[in-house]
Amino acid sequence: MKNLIESSLQNSYSYLEYRKKVSDLLADGKSSGNEQSEDLLHYSQLNEVRMNRLDKTISVPESIQKQLGNLDKEYLWLVLAEGWCGDAAQLLPIMQKMSVFSPKIDFKIVFRDENEGLMQEFLTNGARAIPKLIILDVETHQVLGAWGPRPEAAARLIKEYKAKYGVVNEEAKTELQKWYLNDKGLSTMEEIMKVMLLF
Repeated sequence: MKNLIESSLQNSYSYLEYRKKVSDLLADGKSSGNEQSEDLLHYSQLNEVRMNRLDKTISVPESIQKQLGNLDKEYLWLVLAEGWCGDAAQLLPIMQKMSVFSPKIDFKIVFRDENEGLMQEFLTNGARAIPKLIILDVETHQVLGAWGPRPEAAARLIKEYKAKYGVVNEEAKTELQKWYLNDKGLSTMEEIMKVMLLF
């Protein structure tokens, strides 16, 4: 595991570097990741707009700011993501905003398909679901915990939709995006802080 973490960190990006890399790929008519398709390109373009909006509108409540400011150890947040992933587009801006309120959090992103070994260690019900936040000790790079790929209520929404209709289609994705819009990042912040406060 240690070797996987170290090699992934060598391929990691800051939030702004990640955003630029995805934008540069879009300018070339590509999405991130091993697979290329019209759909993935379309989702990546939508996500670019979504993230631009969220970067401007996401706010961190004072209670969460206080918790972040009171962290007594230093952490490295390493997130597996891809530009075409709708959940990553919703959640990375929230994580970025949270990291701004704590000098004790170093926030890094790696592309899932470039870090297969690491992804295999953090599967969700056997699936390579992203984004996946891996919380590390900043000095030892020991894994302290993980969170993702989406908040519990959002995961429940998709699970129930799939149980009812047998698929996760465009309608389900639209419902999920509406949920994110209404939630304004609060569930994500609260759930991540719940994990952080275990250490």
